[in-house]
Amino acid sequence: MNQVRLEQVRENMKKAGLHQMIVTETEPVYYLTGIWVAPMERMMAVYLDDTGRTIFFGNKLFGVQPQEGMELQEHTDTDNPVAQLAQTVKAGELGIDETWPSRFLIGLMQLRPDVKPVMGSLPVEQSTMYKDEEERQRMREASLINDECMDMVIHAIREGVTEKELALKVENFFKARGCNSLGFSIVGMGKNGADPHHDADETVLKEGDSIVIDIGAPFNHYWCDMTRTVFYKSVSEKQREVYETVRRANEAAIAKIKPGVAFKEFDLAARKVIEDAGYGEYFTHRTGHSIGMKEHEKPPVASDCEVIARPGMVFSIEPGIYLPGQFGVRVEDLVLVTEDGCEVLNKYTKDLIVVE
Repeated sequence: MNQVRLEQVRENMKKAGLHQMIVTETEPVYYLTGIWVAPMERMMAVYLDDTGRTIFFGNKLFGVQPQEGMELQEHTDTDNPVAQLAQTVKAGELGIDETWPSRFLIGLMQLRPDVKPVMGSLPVEQSTMYKDEEERQRMREASLINDECMDMVIHAIREGVTEKELALKVENFFKARGCNSLGFSIVGMGKNGADPHHDADETVLKEGDSIVIDIGAPFNHYWCDMTRTVFYKSVSEKQREVYETVRRANEAAIAKIKPGVAFKEFDLAARKVIEDAGYGEYFTHRTGHSIGMKEHEKPPVASDCEVIARPGMVFSIEPGIYLPGQFGVRVEDLVLVTEDGCEVLNKYTKDLIVVE
C-alpha cells in the first residue's frame, strides 16, 4: 500500500467532514493499494475510516494477497458481499464513489438504514489530481510511445487507405508496445473530421482531405492522449487558415499554464484565438480534461472551472474547429504543471504537414 497517498486521502476526508468512505473503482483502488482488479459484475471495495483502518473487500478469485496495514475480507460467488460490508460500516454518513453500482448501494441501504450515503469521490480525486514523481515519469513514458505511434500512422498514410485501416495500425502498435488495455484511435478524414468523436469507418482517403488523428492508451496504468491533424497531397487556403488558428489556440493556452492560474483561463485563452479568427461557433467542446490513471479525470479545462493549477497536475489542451460537411482540425497535447510553468509531454511537431 502507498501510505503517503492513504494519509493524503484521509486528510481530504477530514476536510470534507467524512469519517468513513469506500473506494470501489479499479484505478483509485490501485492508486491506494497497488492492487489492480477489474471486478466486472462483482463487488470490490476498500473501506477507509478516520481511525486509520483499511479493509479490502473482494472476491476470492481476485487473488488479492494480504498486505501489512490492510485487513482482507474475502467472499465467494455464493456469498453476499454487501452483507459483509454492512457489518463493518458505522452508522452515519458514508462516502460512496459516484460510480458505485446501484445494485450494491441499494442493498447496503436496505441492510443498514442507519447509514446515510453521501458523495465520496472527492477525497480521492483531490489526491489523484496531483501526480507524484513516479506518476509523472509514467506519463512521460506513455506520451513518448504516443509520439512514436503518431509518427508511425502518419507515415502509413497512402492513396486508398481507409480510416479503419489507420485505426487498426494504431491499435496494433499500442498492443505491441504493451498497453494495459485497448485504447482509442479516432481517425476522421475529410468531412468526418468535423465530428470530434467520429468512429473510424470505411471512408477512403482522397486528395485534399484533412485527417484528424486522436490516439491514446494506458501504459503502466497511466494514459497518453494526443491529436494531430494532417493533410493529404494538398491543403487549401481555408484549411491552412483553420489549421494555423487551431495551432495558435493550442499554443496560446499552453503559454498561460503555470501554478496559481485558474483552469478557466487556459480555456479562455484558446477560445479567444478561435473567436477572434471568426470560428468561435465551430469550437464546440471544452479545451481539455485532466488525465492520469483514467483517460478523463477532474478538473476539466473549461471556461467555468475555477480550480487553480498546481504543480503535478496533468491535463490536455485540445482546441478544435469543426466545419460541418467540410472538414475539422484539432491539435492536442498533454501538459504537466511544473513549479514555474508547464512541461509539454508530447514532442511530435505541430507544424502543418502535407503528406505526399
